[in-house]
Amino acid sequence: MSNASAHLFVGLLWLLHWLPLPMLAVLGQGLGGLLWLLGRSRRRITLRNLELCFPELSEAQRRAMAREHFGWLGRSFLERGLLWFAPAERLHRLVRVTGNIKLAEQSDAPVMWLLPHFVGLEWTGPALMLNQTNPGVDVYQRQSNPVFDKRMLAGRSRFGKTAFVDRHDGIRPVLRLIKQGYAFLNAPDMDFGEKDSAFVPFFGVPACTLLAPSRLARTMNMVVQPLVVTMLPGGRGYEVDAGEPLEGYPSDDALADAAKLHRWLEARIRERPAQYLWAHKRFKTRPPGEPSLY
Repeated sequence: MSNASAHLFVGLLWLLHWLPLPMLAVLGQGLGGLLWLLGRSRRRITLRNLELCFPELSEAQRRAMAREHFGWLGRSFLERGLLWFAPAERLHRLVRVTGNIKLAEQSDAPVMWLLPHFVGLEWTGPALMLNQTNPGVDVYQRQSNPVFDKRMLAGRSRFGKTAFVDRHDGIRPVLRLIKQGYAFLNAPDMDFGEKDSAFVPFFGVPACTLLAPSRLARTMNMVVQPLVVTMLPGGRGYEVDAGEPLEGYPSDDALADAAKLHRWLEARIRERPAQYLWAHKRFKTRPPGEPSLY
């Protein structure tokens, strides 16, 4: 996408953010339907992931789940304009928080906020920064388009005190900020390649999984608090669940911790299966000698 096209799309999101959320949700569902029709590659990846993770479902059931997923995905794209442009007061009205969102400001130990990749993931930042005072640091993946890159960073840093570390700069800047009192926003449940990873079953399928979250939490004596975002149907808003710290995590066994985290995540996914980010190639990296699953 050219910079001019990116400016037009950002302008469209600015216009759409004035709409009531129920109307915006309908448009997002429509966008999701269009993406389903046109996005052949992502449609195929989504269906393959669901086939691997839910073999007990019929093909028709998995296809229906995939179509629903694209509807949520379309909504997440258009409703991002709210995160970028809507005032704090409106975001407060749209987000319902459950659990102890203030854990980081109450804890003597540093906190890792664990953020699994549900389609409403972007709402965790505003939910945290508008409802508690502890600063946060996030590892940031630079966007290929500079217009989107600038807008996304601006949108994510609108509220509270936040710092962003480019993924290519490594972990040392993050460690320095954690020592200064920042909580760490960590979304590790994707395939980042074999470095510092192991193959850990995810819905029974070996998945290349980072071991760094457990090791970092243990080294820094961190409390690990999961946060899960659920997009509510009908444009009724969002629910952000600030869960209890994971019991027994971290331990001295990073591989066992990764397996425990996967079991916890599988349970959360089964509660809202169509809202997990199935369009990502979660099983892209394979153990030596195994063929591609895609």
